[in-house]
Amino acid sequence: MVTDKNISKLPGHEIEELKALGAAHFWPHARATGDMSDEKGIKLVTGAKGVWVYGADGKKYFDMISGMWLKNIGHGRTEIAEAVYEQMKEMSYSPGGTVTPATVKLSAKVASISPDKDSRVYLVSGGSEAVESAVKMAKKYQHNVGQPNRYKVISRRGSYHGATHAAMALGGNVVNRLVDYGPVMPGNVHITNHDSYRGLCSESGECNLQCAKELERTIIHENPETVAAFIGEPISIAAGIHNPHPDYWPMIRGICDKYGVVMIADEVITGFGRTGKMFATEHWKVKPDIFTVAKALTSGYLPIGAAIASKKISDAMLGDGDQTFRHLITFGGNPASCAAGLANLEIMENEGVVQNSAKMGSYMYEQLQTMYEHPTVGHVRGGMGMLGAVELVKNRDTKEPFPASVHIDAKVGEAMARRGMIGRGFNGIIFFAPPLTTTKSEIDWLVKQTDEVITEVESKL
Repeated sequence: MVTDKNISKLPGHEIEELKALGAAHFWPHARATGDMSDEKGIKLVTGAKGVWVYGADGKKYFDMISGMWLKNIGHGRTEIAEAVYEQMKEMSYSPGGTVTPATVKLSAKVASISPDKDSRVYLVSGGSEAVESAVKMAKKYQHNVGQPNRYKVISRRGSYHGATHAAMALGGNVVNRLVDYGPVMPGNVHITNHDSYRGLCSESGECNLQCAKELERTIIHENPETVAAFIGEPISIAAGIHNPHPDYWPMIRGICDKYGVVMIADEVITGFGRTGKMFATEHWKVKPDIFTVAKALTSGYLPIGAAIASKKISDAMLGDGDQTFRHLITFGGNPASCAAGLANLEIMENEGVVQNSAKMGSYMYEQLQTMYEHPTVGHVRGGMGMLGAVELVKNRDTKEPFPASVHIDAKVGEAMARRGMIGRGFNGIIFFAPPLTTTKSEIDWLVKQTDEVITEVESKL
């Protein structure tokens, strides 16, 4: 286990050699290639513990978004490595037509903590695959119940449901730049997302749930007999951490029921304690027909994902005839990944990780309110577990964002790096999603550094 006294620090010549190799051959995800400089490039890291990540040069950084929204129990838990090692000594992969005890046990465990205890768990190897599987599952369900013309999927603009070609068509988030990859998959219909800062609210500022009502209008317009499913994140992460109105999801659930539309909740980020509940839909006592998970099921220690179908959905596919869901993912249910998932969930339960998320998440949100002292801070969001956002704007009164020419995200990123923070500044929004094990003192440090980051950015505007 890495500690401050035992950092995996590399000698200078080896660091330079690795940076040169990386600049020439490593292709980073969603980042410009070729830059591994200390100032703006990809950082070379060699160790991690808790909320801290250590660079090859010995410098440590606070992990503001839990790796990629997934290190819920933090870095450096050797219990996970030991569980994976023991499983791999026995069996690292189960051939077709077989299943290991670890895979069976994880499926049963996930079902036991799901909204529908009689659900079935379809394991895959990541979030995009989970979403793709859920959409196929919804369409197959409609076909099996005698509705073969239902092929359309309604999603919300600004959402993110994955990077594979079908998944990226859901929501059309700017991250995916659909203009670069079109034409996108047909049958995808987009509606307005809920937005707690610039939403479709009444002139008085009170929420009138027009964004939820738009789903019904769209289903009617498209013809209900052609709509298979609706998909949405319980809390809109990609759009900037927006908590919905308390009646939003109950209304969505009612509309889906009214028109026979399968409701899919994308819990890839919000699942497994991130919002202070095991699953975010629990906040509104809503049960999805299918929900997707990935990331935090193993806290990122090994790749995994799943589409979890309620009994209503899975029962429609029982049997070995045409009704069978003939869908296959090579690494779905991998024994080592399942062993990691079991160990991760055991840690979460034994150490009260979900409860700590609720408690420390509320504290983090309270402390972030001090950011309003800065004139560029237009909105502070959060209050549901370890999720938060601070949005910087050019004009607080009009909510006008900074123009692209200001390069606000680059300024924020550089200021964070100088203060030992690894995080994300996107569209003027600073995201907060540290490990669920984060302590009060660590939050205090994070908030203090954020205050200094915004002060520095404002001085350069």
